Amino acid sequence: MSLPTAQIFDEATKLPPLERIDLIERLFFSLDANEERVCVDKLWAKEVEDRVDAYERGEMRTISAEEVFRRLELRRR
Repeated sequence: MSLPTAQIFDEATKLPPLERIDLIERLFFSLDANEERVCVDKLWAKEVEDRVDAYERGEMRTISAEEVFRRLELRRR
């Protein structure tokens, strides 16, 4: 690790946990090519819209969060 990187790391570890998480996310997403991220974001936005439309047409069944967690708990046992 280079000296500047080590210094940045030392300073970053002094940040409160939520600020460190924000920094990690920013660094992680900075690795993506901007064009790729925009493309992926558009695809996810279309997927969300398609799912909402299907739900509103009555084509998609929903499950409550309580039911999801109950099922997960049963699998864990």
